[in-house]
Amino acid sequence: MSGTTAAGSTGGAGGSVVDASYETLRVEERDDRVVVTLYRPEARNAISGRMISELHAVCDLLERDPRLLLLTGHGGVFAGGADIAELLRRGRDDALRGINSRLFERVRRLPMPTLAAVDGWALGGGAELSYACDLRIAGPDAVFGNPEPGLGILAAAGASWRLPELVGESVAKQVLLAGRNLDASAALAAGLVMEVVPADELLDRAHAVLDRMARSSATALRLTKLVVDAPGAHPVADDLAQAVLFEGQDKKDRMTRFLEKRGSEKRDPETKGPETKGERS
Repeated sequence: MSGTTAAGSTGGAGGSVVDASYETLRVEERDDRVVVTLYRPEARNAISGRMISELHAVCDLLERDPRLLLLTGHGGVFAGGADIAELLRRGRDDALRGINSRLFERVRRLPMPTLAAVDGWALGGGAELSYACDLRIAGPDAVFGNPEPGLGILAAAGASWRLPELVGESVAKQVLLAGRNLDASAALAAGLVMEVVPADELLDRAHAVLDRMARSSATALRLTKLVVDAPGAHPVADDLAQAVLFEGQDKKDRMTRFLEKRGSEKRDPETKGPETKGERS
């Protein structure tokens, strides 16, 4: 991919390349993750048809070369919604094409875990895009909301069924029917976000979460995500996924290192590793 080497970036292993071919996104590729910044500063990062197409290109990349995804917004805003001018022009056939919902479901099904770092507004389609990610972390000014009924439409890109799964039916109906916005503290209380951190620490903290995941087995993460996302009870799927992992060399290497480290700690009680003390990244 065309691009220039990024300087001064933190988090992640190896080098990074910023792809300059996108118009509405800033895309940085690293060895173990891709960092995508929604970038339409003139429109509060509103999700346009062009942005949808470019996010599909990112999905192409991550499906071909599975890596972690960090998704955030430029300028203290995640995404102020869909592009209303474009929505006004859309008709029945556009709705049946599922322009936004097909993309968000594709994001949901990416092979490796995805994390949305949200500060400022995440409204309408912007909120739904964040709901499609596996995890969310918020800055103190984050606000999630779905005001679509006020515009004569519904939140049809996943909010009507994803949000109840994430926060429960009662809170979801407060957002979807009563027009309630969830600020950062309410989103944390509802379990929508995993934590709230100061705005100037948001990306560093998001990268720290990805760093922690990157230290795990990539195959184990992929299979865990597949099993968690599978509908209903799935003991057979659990067993099959575990059988694949049990035969892998990565599992043998990791467990051998764990046992060797524990043995050395027993011989030297002053040495404490993260497995015995606990770790927060």
